[in-house]
Amino acid sequence: MDIRRARSAAELAAAEDLFDGPARTEWSELFLARSGHLMLIAYVDGVPAGMVSGVEMTHPDKGTEMCLYELSVGEGYRRRGIGRALTLALADEARARGCYGMWVGVDTDNEAALATYASAGAEDEGVFSMRGWPLRDA
Repeated sequence: MDIRRARSAAELAAAEDLFDGPARTEWSELFLARSGHLMLIAYVDGVPAGMVSGVEMTHPDKGTEMCLYELSVGEGYRRRGIGRALTLALADEARARGCYGMWVGVDTDNEAALATYASAGAEDEGVFSMRGWPLRDA
């Protein structure tokens, strides 16, 4: 397995089976152009097998932390440690960027994600509720 930082919209398009939907060129370019955004892709025999995206967030009284925005491993590549390796690679990048911490929101019934994050050293910080505002029509 080889984990590399995505640097082009073409790389994201080639890995779009790992996303919830198609990787749109305009959005891919925008994501990659922002200095606090990061996409790592795990390759197995040259094929995109998993991805993790991170977004830095800075607050005046807290400093900068990394949000693990999304983690995905292709169905045929699961249970091989790819998700754990991607999570640890993102944490290493966050540490190198000077982030004071990293966090992820995860559904409490997503046993695979919970196990992956625990194996990568994440600690349970308690139950929280997430609210959203849909700002555009689907």
